[in-house]
This record gives sequence, C-alpha cells and structure tokens, in this order.
Amino acid sequence: MVRTASTMLPLGTAAPDFKLPECGGGEVSLADVSGGKALLVIFMCNHCPYVKHVADHIKSLADEYIAKGVSVVAISSNDADKYPDDNPEAMQKEKSERGYAFPYLFDGDQSVAQAYHAACTPDFFLFDGQAKLVYRGQLDSSRPKSDQPVTGKDLRAALDAVLAGEKPSENQTPSLGCNIKWKEGNEPQYFNPQGTA
Repeated sequence: MVRTASTMLPLGTAAPDFKLPECGGGEVSLADVSGGKALLVIFMCNHCPYVKHVADHIKSLADEYIAKGVSVVAISSNDADKYPDDNPEAMQKEKSERGYAFPYLFDGDQSVAQAYHAACTPDFFLFDGQAKLVYRGQLDSSRPKSDQPVTGKDLRAALDAVLAGEKPSENQTPSLGCNIKWKEGNEPQYFNPQGTA
C-alpha cells in the first residue's frame, strides 16, 4: 500500500465521460447518472483499509443525498488480477452486504480513473447540475486508527452547498488512501509511487 493523496483535478472540469459494466450486470454511463441536482463519483474498492474505515458512512451518506436528488456512482479501478478481492464478483458481494443503493462499476482498463486523475481509494469527485467539478477532497479528517470519528463533514458541506445553489468553498483538503493499483504499464503521469502524503 502506498499512502496517496488526491491529485486535486482543477475545479470547473467537466465530468469525463464513461460507460462501464456494473458489478451486478448491465452497463452504466455518465449520461445515465447525470441530469440530477449533483453527481458524486467515488473511486473506491473492497480491500483498502481507508475505504473499509468509511464504507458504512458512504452507504448512509449516499442514501441520504440520493433522496435529495443527488446521483451517486462508485467505480473500482484496481488491477483485479493482482487484487482478486476487488474483482466484479467480490464487488457484487460487497455491494449486497453493505446495501449500497448506487451503481458500483468496474473500470477494467483503468481508463476512467486516468480520465478523472483518480489517485487513491477513496477519492471523491462532486459535480454540480451542469456536470462541472465543484469539490474534490476528503470525506472528513478521520483515518484508520485515528481518534477522529467518521462524520463526512467536508463532503456533506460541499453537497449541502450545491443543493442550496451555492459553490462549495474552494479551500478543500485532499482525500487520502491507498493508491489505485495500476496494471503494469498503466501508471499515469501523475502517479507517485513514493506516495504524496
């Protein structure tokens, strides 16, 4: 595991397009999840301790904000050959056991992670109703083995601002987690194998 921070894609970036298989079957595209009040794209996986630490809160936060008109989609881009805990079958089991109400997509060739400049798990990207990036940062300050409770404070503040028709504060703290497990030769230019935090 390499402890890695978000790349902090520029605010205002248009949501990169995608069409990916859903772990339970079928495909989901950006067009399928756009058009709501906001779109939250989460890069995550099953095995990462940073994701496990916040997974229950991701579920409850998603349930709460989906009910308010926010679209939520999660994407796993890890090399599933080297990390079979993150393959689509395991993703479907995780989705079912956690009760995720949002699509959980598999980015097998890792091109979508590269398009979003996703670097770690979890990595959160919040887009407004026009699919422009307004937040990319941490869920909150809690980390595994820290004494900080998981509240979702930072992401919730951004979501609430968008729903109120406002722009979230541009003072955003990068998310932190395990690096995305790139396939050999797929490592993007922005990947720092020494970690960034």
